[in-house]
Amino acid sequence: MKKILRYILLFILFVFVVIQFINRPEKISEPVTENDIILSLNVDQEIAAMLKASCYDCHSNQPRYPWYSNIAPLNWWIGGHIEHGRDELNFSLWGTFTARRRDHKLEEVAELVEKREMPLPNYLPMHKDAELSDEQIEKLKKWVEAERANIAAETEN
Repeated sequence: MKKILRYILLFILFVFVVIQFINRPEKISEPVTENDIILSLNVDQEIAAMLKASCYDCHSNQPRYPWYSNIAPLNWWIGGHIEHGRDELNFSLWGTFTARRRDHKLEEVAELVEKREMPLPNYLPMHKDAELSDEQIEKLKKWVEAERANIAAETEN
């Protein structure tokens, strides 16, 4: 029985080593452009810091990759997660969105943050700086309301 267990463990170790060389997802980190939400809306420092700490790893072209993002199969999961996050909302492309899309995305941001669905609960244990306090959530909601009012005024003209 010990021999079988030993072979199983060696096989698992072998597979783990081999998968480190298979289909490594590309790590994307692009320079900040004028289309980034922080630059295009001239976001104040406090809100910018919240967005960077709580949103940018999955919803921008400037994620901070943790050390474990180099280890398969975690790198596949993280890469897929970031790709999905960017598909839903990419703050780096904010300046390219229509007014209607910007308004809708801001509405979703406020709603998901208020419900504490974002940042994702499974993201928070390894990223304590991403967790938003009640006070931060209220500030973010007020900022969203102000930006949505700006969009409404922009579309009226």
